Amino acid sequence: MALVLAWGLILMGAGFFLAGTIGLLRFPNVFSRLHALTKADNVGLGLLALGLAILAGSPWVVLKLALIWLLALLAGTVSCHLIARYALREQGGREQARP
Repeated sequence: MALVLAWGLILMGAGFFLAGTIGLLRFPNVFSRLHALTKADNVGLGLLALGLAILAGSPWVVLKLALIWLLALLAGTVSCHLIARYALREQGGREQARP
């Protein structure tokens, strides 16, 4: 049962990565692309790490996977913020995020 759950989580994580990639390619502006990519990638990586943690036999491997996920969350947040700030500055504030 654990094997089925782990592979289900891994496949769902891969699906989120695919959805983020499609959003990156299809959305019209920088801000919506960043939103789609960062949200989908963070959830996708979390699901992948959780699925791999179920398959891992060692608590050290689970701890390493959790650390990788947390560092990726931090790096993704900071880089997304910097890219969005640069894009807003380049546009001169003309295009605001629409609801």
